[in-house]
Amino acid sequence: MPLQEVARRMKVLYERVAGIDVHKDMIKVAIRSPGDKPWTRKTEIFEFRTFYGVLQQMARELRKRGVTHVVMEASGVYTEPVYYALAEQDFTEVAVINPAHAKALRGHKTDAKDCARLAELFECGLLRGSYIPVPELKEVRDLTRYRIKTVQARTSEIQRLGKALESAGIKLGSVASSITGTASTAMIEALIDGERRGGVLADLAIGRMRTAGKLADLSMALAGRFTDHHALLCRLHLDRIAVFDDAVDGLDKRIAGKAARWQREQGLLTSVPGFGDVVAQAWLGEIGPAPHRHFASCEKLASWVTLCPGNNISARKRKHGRTGDAGTYIKPMLVQAAWAAIRVRGRLQARYNRLVRRFGGDKNPGAKKKAITAIAHTLLKIAYQVLKSGVPYQEPGADFYTRRESPEHKQAWLERQLQKLHPGCTVTITITPPEAALPPGA
Repeated sequence: MPLQEVARRMKVLYERVAGIDVHKDMIKVAIRSPGDKPWTRKTEIFEFRTFYGVLQQMARELRKRGVTHVVMEASGVYTEPVYYALAEQDFTEVAVINPAHAKALRGHKTDAKDCARLAELFECGLLRGSYIPVPELKEVRDLTRYRIKTVQARTSEIQRLGKALESAGIKLGSVASSITGTASTAMIEALIDGERRGGVLADLAIGRMRTAGKLADLSMALAGRFTDHHALLCRLHLDRIAVFDDAVDGLDKRIAGKAARWQREQGLLTSVPGFGDVVAQAWLGEIGPAPHRHFASCEKLASWVTLCPGNNISARKRKHGRTGDAGTYIKPMLVQAAWAAIRVRGRLQARYNRLVRRFGGDKNPGAKKKAITAIAHTLLKIAYQVLKSGVPYQEPGADFYTRRESPEHKQAWLERQLQKLHPGCTVTITITPPEAALPPGA
């Protein structure tokens, strides 16, 4: 452990630390301060209500008592007013920690014990605060998360529309790639207006749907038992989908306005394969424009997002390790970006194909899921390095892994390792016997 970290932790032992156990209507506060005798500590327990004015009064009271460090467990939305009330005062540190890091033993849990245990663990340096975005990024985060929920609600409504069509014997989803496309929507509108002839409905197709085989299938797919009740259901679903479409468009405009101040960082992120404006804005809201300031390495960030497998080793036996449940919003966006990235010929597509072969082959669905998760992990590391360096992503090419395994590349890598061991040295390679004396093809 670095000496600076040891000194910081020892210093906290001589300061007043407050631990807070947060609930919806009440919070418990434990203040740990130096005791009457040397090397002793005393604990005082207080209780406050969660009205914001009371929380501001609590923050002032803690500062009046000389508290310098405050720690609390993350309790969802109930944590936010407590955190921002404390942030108005000049505390040295206000830390929000993962509840799993300070879990109480069964049978030894009360609110008073919880807040006292938080303070005691924190003053010993056993707890570390989580990443909390600045208010401007918090606004972007709230909007991007609401956009995700709105898109999910729209998807649910589209599924209900498909269910209503299937119930009526309309197999539009078996022929058209999307039941909410321009042509598909026109067909459904015609069904609602009373048209029941499959050939007439199929004639509303446009583009590639007008091929001979498609038109014949559409004519059969659009003939069913579509009643007035099904028309009512489809009308309700289409109207609801239109409302969600307008809501998503409005959110996109608001998010773009909020994220405009990080235009440079957004441009760097969109240079990464699979990253569009939506994914880049979600990254800014969840992780921020400078992840290297809060996470020492891309591996630490991947662990925070839970895009890397956990360790489960006992008695030298490695058991199944899976990714965690955190990263509820950013992880699906990275997986979505990974599916888009592997569609383009390049390094990521080559890596995906290699991983699929390694995990079981194209016919194994689990192999594809594992491979796409690994690609999402790779995209996270690329985005981290792009933001840290300030240099847009440069595509190394589809033959990246082939070149990396070439003899010339291996020789250059070994030379770099020798130079790391002996900085400033000059590496000279002599081949014996000389190349001219080697037999052809050797």
